[in-house]
Amino acid sequence: MSSWLLDTQLTTIQQDAFANMVNISLIHISVDATLKSLDRHSFYNLMRLTHIEIRNARSLTYIHPQAFEDLPNLKYLGLFNTGLIAFPDLTRIHSDDNNFILEIVDHPYITEIPANSFHGITSEALTVMLYSNGFTEIHPYAFNGTKLNAVLLHRNRHLVRIDERVFAGAISGPTLLDVSETSVTSLPTRGLDSLRELKAQNTWSLKKLPPIKAFRHLTSAELTYPSHCCGFKSLKRRRGYLEYLICNLTALSEQQHQKLSVSLFQAPSCQDYPNEGVGDPDEEPVLAEPPDHGHFSGGLHYHAYFGGRADDGEVGFGETLKNPQEDLGQEFESRYDYVVCEEDEEVDCTPVPDEFNPCEDVMGSAFLRVSVWLVSLLAIVGNLLVLLILLSSHYKLSVSRFLMCNLAFADLCMGVYLLLIASVDQLTKAEYYNHAIDWQMGPGCGTAGFFTVFASELSVYTLTVITLERWHAITFAMRLDRKLRLAHAAGAMLAGWLLCLLLALLPLAGISSYQKVSICLPMDTQSTTAQVYVVLVLVLNILAFIVICGCYAKIYCAVQSPHCRPSSKDANIAKRMAVLIFTDFLCVAPISFYALSAVLDRPLITVSNSKILLVLFYPLNSCANPFLYAIFTKAFRGDVFILLSKMGFCQHRAQVFRGQTVSSKHSSIVGRGDQDRKDPRETLLNPKQPPTTRYPPPLT
Repeated sequence: MSSWLLDTQLTTIQQDAFANMVNISLIHISVDATLKSLDRHSFYNLMRLTHIEIRNARSLTYIHPQAFEDLPNLKYLGLFNTGLIAFPDLTRIHSDDNNFILEIVDHPYITEIPANSFHGITSEALTVMLYSNGFTEIHPYAFNGTKLNAVLLHRNRHLVRIDERVFAGAISGPTLLDVSETSVTSLPTRGLDSLRELKAQNTWSLKKLPPIKAFRHLTSAELTYPSHCCGFKSLKRRRGYLEYLICNLTALSEQQHQKLSVSLFQAPSCQDYPNEGVGDPDEEPVLAEPPDHGHFSGGLHYHAYFGGRADDGEVGFGETLKNPQEDLGQEFESRYDYVVCEEDEEVDCTPVPDEFNPCEDVMGSAFLRVSVWLVSLLAIVGNLLVLLILLSSHYKLSVSRFLMCNLAFADLCMGVYLLLIASVDQLTKAEYYNHAIDWQMGPGCGTAGFFTVFASELSVYTLTVITLERWHAITFAMRLDRKLRLAHAAGAMLAGWLLCLLLALLPLAGISSYQKVSICLPMDTQSTTAQVYVVLVLVLNILAFIVICGCYAKIYCAVQSPHCRPSSKDANIAKRMAVLIFTDFLCVAPISFYALSAVLDRPLITVSNSKILLVLFYPLNSCANPFLYAIFTKAFRGDVFILLSKMGFCQHRAQVFRGQTVSSKHSSIVGRGDQDRKDPRETLLNPKQPPTTRYPPPLT
């Protein structure tokens, strides 16, 4: 017998309203704009009632705590789109159904679920469907005293906090938890022991999952971020190792005394053995003789008891596994046993990590982890030293010094980027999957990406300007009116700074993105503008490399020119040119690989292998430039000794360089006529007479 009540015009459902309908099994109240309350015993002691549904009663604001009382056969209670402003008290239903379903949907004014909200609804399994409500918080012990089957909380967009103890006091479960399309920032670490299926799709605020050991029996996960699925791969590895140990005890069971009771049954899936569940290693469990299992259709699955005290790091309810003989058999099997001796089963997790974000740390190996620290420190120390010496020098700022300062600053920024990457790798080692979202989506990765793009582009640009300046000095050495002055160099570098700042800021403004990979390079090419940006960066770097190669070729030809007196150092000059071009190529190559990978939207090499390029080749110029363009030059060494002499060290060596300076100035005045008759290219390239006020090209 069913009762369908549509637009009744009632303001309340009074006590014993259905007392005369003893055989009623379904009550459906819908589209009732006047219904405001359910009185005490509105639905009382209806022994055959199985379904109650109240829908679209927006004036219903109050349900008496005893409105639903003593309904032993009730299977389903649904409340949809009412005007309730507080979670209803349903604790007196006392259903005996073995899978009671409670559905509360579309209640924007209910903001919290208090403690003990579901206690007393049923003594059997309970499925709770609470979605599209105004929940902001679920209090501790909300599910106290329940045997949870599924807890569905999806589309509660204002739900921010689920208390750590929300499942405390629950008898069992849940086996399914759905927090999709909510705003929760964390999940409870306790009470997830029985969880088999986790759904958290489009839950962008959930950036960190509980420790993997909290998910002992998880078989399926539908998540928001691919990186979270990486954690469940380690879950399979732990499970497989322990199962191997446990299952191989069978061979020893016939030779040892019985210390472990074992029951045989058919289980639906493989479950996890956490490391902390293992007892005293000296206590060897023995498998009892299994009973006859001819009537079982599935494979063999053993329930194993581990003696000993649980580890202090135990998650869940913190209970220690007990001897099954001290508990009721059925209760033990449902709460304390774990299935083993089944084939390894991976957690079915989506979305799967893509090629740009494999399941590994920021630095995928110990070799890279050590190398990135060495390279970053070398780049930072070397370039800081160059800046310190150049900026503290008593000589007037020349074009060469000005350009070297810009180059050292750019390479210093690259060292800072590598230091950031190395620090993040160290802090997230072995569990990067749980920090990937905070890092890649946060300001840290954006800052690191800005540093690396700005540094690499400014370094390449400055190298190009330095090379052009040297080519210009040699080509127009006889033309004093064509001499490059500091104002010209400052204008060129100002344009370069603006260009490099623009290229580094564009990904932060939404054109491409630094968030796609853990090393924070602009690899996102989902839009046309992003593709144009990546191609532009690639083309600029290739053009700069071509210009550098062309200029050094011209310089070498000038050295070999019959107008220049042959030098015994020509071979060394050629070798140094080759080193400069080779280091430039090694720096450009990784950028080209990354850019092409981004444009094609697939890695030309794996991201794991590309990190080798990042650590060993990408910052090569940043490490080599201070030495090739400054530290290895005699002019720089002179500046160092003069600076040390001010502190009381190396007075004699400093005097030698000061004497060279005075001699150079005197000869430039007395013998100006002789120098004018001499090809200035020999002065620029002669290693025996380096001027101390100018950094010569790194050809000497």
